[in-house]
Amino acid sequence: MAWGGASTWWQRLAPWLGLATIIVLADQLTKLVIERRFEFGDVRPVTGFFNLVLTYNKGAAFSFLADASGWQSRFFTVIGIAASLFIVYLLARHGTQRLFALSLALILGGAVGNVIDRLLHGHVIDFLDFHWRGWHWPAFNFADSAIVCGAALLILDELLRVRKSK
Repeated sequence: MAWGGASTWWQRLAPWLGLATIIVLADQLTKLVIERRFEFGDVRPVTGFFNLVLTYNKGAAFSFLADASGWQSRFFTVIGIAASLFIVYLLARHGTQRLFALSLALILGGAVGNVIDRLLHGHVIDFLDFHWRGWHWPAFNFADSAIVCGAALLILDELLRVRKSK
């Protein structure tokens, strides 16, 4: 697929960057509200299976490498920036493929939201805590939710593409 002119390129990219920006803003706003109203470690029950908490994650998903000596924050920041740049490239090339582009925009917004945390704080702010019968899912945030939804839609897009090609 050819890139086309600057106008065509921007028309493919703009709506998805707009959606990613909304995700980043919602993510950062929710984190700001939680940080202003909670002390680190505070837990406030909302339902029998959901709490709001304030916790920090220096690692990746599920606190992977959180206990490392500090290099992991820079590493995950670089990975997040590189992935974001690659996603912008893919959106510019394939912005007319709606489900594919939607999934990438969700992942982009989540990745940028978490990169901002790492750059500003050296860790990611997490505050959503789901639990059941004493078992707690690792705390996460709005950006993480967008990434998971985007990944699920990316898988769905690929399954639909494979099915369509048969």
